[in-house]
Amino acid sequence: MTVRGKKTVRDLRRGSRSALLRRLYFDGPLSRQELGAVTGLSAGSISNVTGELLADGLIEECGSVESDGGRPRILLRVAPRRAFLVGVDVGETQVRVALFDLARTELAASDRPLSDQGHDVDHVVELILAGLAEVLERTGTDPAAVLGVGIGVPGIVEQGAADRGGAERGATEHGDPGRDGLGIVVHGQTVGWDAVPLGRLLRAGTDLPLFVDNGAKTLGQAEMWFGAGRGVRHAVVALFGSGVGACVIADGARFRGATSSAGEWGHTKVHVGGRRCRCGARGCLEAYVGAEALLERWGAAPPGGEKAGLAALLAAAEAGEPAAAGLLTEAAEYLGAAIADLVNLFNPERIVIGGWAGLLLGPRLLPGIRAAATEYALRFPREQTSIVLGTLGPEAVTVGAATLPLSDFLDSGGEFPRRAAERPTVLRSGGR
Repeated sequence: MTVRGKKTVRDLRRGSRSALLRRLYFDGPLSRQELGAVTGLSAGSISNVTGELLADGLIEECGSVESDGGRPRILLRVAPRRAFLVGVDVGETQVRVALFDLARTELAASDRPLSDQGHDVDHVVELILAGLAEVLERTGTDPAAVLGVGIGVPGIVEQGAADRGGAERGATEHGDPGRDGLGIVVHGQTVGWDAVPLGRLLRAGTDLPLFVDNGAKTLGQAEMWFGAGRGVRHAVVALFGSGVGACVIADGARFRGATSSAGEWGHTKVHVGGRRCRCGARGCLEAYVGAEALLERWGAAPPGGEKAGLAALLAAAEAGEPAAAGLLTEAAEYLGAAIADLVNLFNPERIVIGGWAGLLLGPRLLPGIRAAATEYALRFPREQTSIVLGTLGPEAVTVGAATLPLSDFLDSGGEFPRRAAERPTVLRSGGR
């Protein structure tokens, strides 16, 4: 019997593989000597583990650098085409499915608009599965090489909900509950999802490993790993789109709260007894600054959907239309005041504003947001906090969703999911 808390030889080996893979992934290419310096592993361990990873095809040699008087040092990196990742963004107006290699190169994408059925669960599941089949077929990707499908959704994601009180369903031997997906339940109040068993519904159509999280949290992970959040340990990444959300990063980790609902920033109150929000409450931040709310308050309904409408609102404000300019000035103050609350509550080093609406309006709103945050926040923590725009573009939620299976892969030391490695993946077009 294994003593609880005691690491086995296999645990230590997996930990060493994970440490090297992570360093090479985020900081590579690196030489073996550099890997030893940054990981603290012995030269013997570095030699053994890199030998294993090279034999597995997970890393590859990619050139050399001169050394001090000796032979050139060989550089190593993670092999970008050894495995693939799928990221899915269940947005307000469409479902986007994208296939990436390990270098985050987008190989194919499928954008499928939500029909008049909106966020009907079966409709969304059908779009995800159809998009998944499309990107795999277009690229000729072997499903066995896909590490998993990461999905960013609107709402609160409950992991392992089907097995509360015991071992979470689908747990692998290295402790991850997400690969099977059967216990994943989504509570999306603004889109009418009440305890939707999304994992089970998707499992009926694909055997690929499934990982689901809130869209703002996937955006947060992407910006922290690859974008404007790099280099800090305490941050808030805000998603500003049709709705509003946030990912709170505390000491380098995403803060989830007791039931993974932490970060529902869009439903904090900015006006007691104010406008009715999509969630049903009054006075939420989202009811004043979300793209849908801004267009409602402007009173104009340009054709082409929310993105075209918000672009028209911005153009009108830039042209000096009083109603449009005033609305955006007010929105900047609301956002700045709400960001001041984040500053006072969480004391972050950096606040990153992302999402398609945030990036579209950000250049105009940012000075006003910063000024309002300074006015409403406590002076000392505000002085320590920078407020910046995201750098990964409007599709960052899709990139972030793909980091969910990537994170599992790196944590496992490069283990391929049993489901993908041991039997063919079956893709079907069904829903329930």
